[in-house]
Amino acid sequence: MPNDETRPDTAQPRSPARPTLKTIARLAGLGVTTVSRALHDAPDIGEETKLRVRRLADSLGYQPNRAGVRLRTGRSHVIALVLATESEELGINSQLIYGLSEVLSATTYQLVVMLHDPAGDPLAPIRNIVEAGTADGILFARIEPEDARVRFLSERGVPFATHGRTAMGIEHPYFDFDNEAYAESAVCRLESLGRRRLALIAPPPHLTYARHMSAGFDGGIGRLGLDKVPVDAIDTDSPHELIQAEVSRLMERDDRPDGFVCGSAVAALSVTAGAEALGLVLGRDFDVVVKESSNLFRKFRPAIETAHEDFRAAGRWLAEAIVGRIEGTADAGIHFLDVPRLASPERTEEKAVLGSAR
Repeated sequence: MPNDETRPDTAQPRSPARPTLKTIARLAGLGVTTVSRALHDAPDIGEETKLRVRRLADSLGYQPNRAGVRLRTGRSHVIALVLATESEELGINSQLIYGLSEVLSATTYQLVVMLHDPAGDPLAPIRNIVEAGTADGILFARIEPEDARVRFLSERGVPFATHGRTAMGIEHPYFDFDNEAYAESAVCRLESLGRRRLALIAPPPHLTYARHMSAGFDGGIGRLGLDKVPVDAIDTDSPHELIQAEVSRLMERDDRPDGFVCGSAVAALSVTAGAEALGLVLGRDFDVVVKESSNLFRKFRPAIETAHEDFRAAGRWLAEAIVGRIEGTADAGIHFLDVPRLASPERTEEKAVLGSAR
């Protein structure tokens, strides 16, 4: 009978052992407790020791055993970002995630993105996370004035933060864009361009920021004595083709709108396409104002007025807020309201080109 040494091809190669706290402690000449406290930035451990331990852990590819951490501390060190599985608009979600990751990469927390069907119950994934205990904190968006998710998490004392705010009077950390101020300033900009009949392509009416945007739009219209052209058949969640078709229908009327305030970049593109399909010229026959998170319009359609909404900054703020809530260092009522900044670079040059072409 041949022995094992004569059959090397049948032996399975062993994967390298996963580095542990003991591995780091042995190589650093320190105790396991000291290494653990150094990795968790304990104040009684010297900065030189912390730096040496962290460099060694990084070089070894050390990752904490999350099951063990959870057993010892009751924490998963996971933060869940709950997003609807709707089509992403021009990289907004990726920018939000990038901002979150910028902050969380320097902590012990891991970001997990959880998707859910927008047609389903938005509370269901939140309830599943809480009941399974799979995350220490939860982030979510598309907030409603009376949001069941906010009430559920508040009643159970689960740390959370939102992109958007409610009208419930429940204190909770949130980052929001001042959509009321955006819409009113957009109306003012259109009025300064000589536009008198304005239409708003708003977000879905069940969302809080849709109410804010509509309030700002109506306020600006009333204050400046302009005409409002109602748009009820579409919103920013409507398919591109439907928005374009509805705008084309509006622009065929004798009392057609000559200015649009848009709640999303896709809506602005659809509005422009719908009007231009009839031979109308942007900057001559109509104007558009939109909030965007990239420089798409400034680069490719500079005649479209833009207000910048920084989703990457939102991600960074939300990351710091949720870690603070988990660790008890942030107040429940902390929030940040991003102020809109309208900009229209190169607009004069584009209008000059259009004028010379006519």
